[in-house]
Amino acid sequence: MRELPDDDSWTIDRQRGMGERVRATRRAQNLTQEQVFLAARVDRYTLQRVEAGEDARMSTFLRIAWVLGVDLADLVREEPRPGAGDANRPGQ
Repeated sequence: MRELPDDDSWTIDRQRGMGERVRATRRAQNLTQEQVFLAARVDRYTLQRVEAGEDARMSTFLRIAWVLGVDLADLVREEPRPGAGDANRPGQ
């Protein structure tokens, strides 16, 4: 078992990455925020917060992934940085 780093900056970075992937996926499908939040049955503000990388419920991510037609893992998965190896993982 790994220990968590002393600060939570890594979680903020990961949340921002998730928000960026939601936004990029939405834009790649030429969808507006309005189309997505209405189809996902979430508030406009909720979708804006998700795309900004702020805290969101798992059910919100599941709804957005469903509407975008992607696996939740595709939105959550962190992109490896070239040459970083395990350095992307906290506690490494």
